Amino acid sequence: MARKPARAHDDSRDHLAPARLHTPRRARTELEFEEATILGALFGQFDANLVQIENRLGVYISARGNRAQIEGPEDAVARARDVLKGMHQRLMQGQELDAGAIESLISMSAEPTLEGIISGDGETPPIMIRTRKKTIVPRSATQIEYMRALASRDVIFALGPAGTGKTYVAVAQAVSQLITGSVQRLILSRPAVEAGERLGFLPGDMKDKVDPYLRPLYDALYDCMPPEQVERRLASGEIEIAPIAFMRGRTLAESFIILDEAQNTTPAQMKMFLTRFGQNSRMVICGDPNQVDIPGGPQMSGLNDAVGRLEGIEGIAVTRFTSADVVRHPIVGRIVEAYEGKHG
Repeated sequence: MARKPARAHDDSRDHLAPARLHTPRRARTELEFEEATILGALFGQFDANLVQIENRLGVYISARGNRAQIEGPEDAVARARDVLKGMHQRLMQGQELDAGAIESLISMSAEPTLEGIISGDGETPPIMIRTRKKTIVPRSATQIEYMRALASRDVIFALGPAGTGKTYVAVAQAVSQLITGSVQRLILSRPAVEAGERLGFLPGDMKDKVDPYLRPLYDALYDCMPPEQVERRLASGEIEIAPIAFMRGRTLAESFIILDEAQNTTPAQMKMFLTRFGQNSRMVICGDPNQVDIPGGPQMSGLNDAVGRLEGIEGIAVTRFTSADVVRHPIVGRIVEAYEGKHG
């Protein structure tokens, strides 16, 4: 059964539109895909992926065999074409294609270089991070900027809400550099500050006490490396996961260093951490300036203090994510927007 266009055009109302209003030019284009084995994943069950694009961009997509015809406003048709090409490219690279990935490609389709970013333009390589278990490609326009900074800058501040990939992408880049040997150690840290609750006494040794705070870092590691490799490198010291207090007095050379939840550091802690930087190292500081859990609030956050002092210094990059960059389930972005609006 043929599907109806996502946004039907009512010709009977055309005479009511003022003559001065610009009517978007209509366009039609067709794509042909040679790899028949991936068409099911590309179009989705009952063409669900195509419906998602239709609803977001206001086009109509007709799929027949290995061809997809797109009709609608000229700009929207161009964006839908780029999204389908990006989806096809992801599948050909063995990447997952879910509703979140498609939503990210739709958001990125506003960027004029989407096709070059995903597949390379013949002169520059595509932007991606390769790890043992997967290849990560940017899922938002800001992630493109972020991944470029991770590959070229010494110190990178990543600011923004949860779900934007700040820590995950940084861990992936760190794992990639550890695998290739460009760094000798991977150091992951965060302040042991409770998020608005008191957990009380935690039993066990020091590792048992701090592990609950560091679990998101472990999760990202296991997603990028086989478990046995993670365990072996943890045992050998190639990967170290520790609270920020353990960084005092050290010089971290030949290392990729990540500080997560950095908004919960004090200015003194942040200064101490940043000055651990050693030769041939890279440092990434991730945090959400709007989620400060330390006493005193945002004005006492070492993250906000550091960005104010250091932004613009050579070798330091600051990437700011917004709710539009959330790459979890689309509803997470809407939740973030609602809270930002409520408390803004």
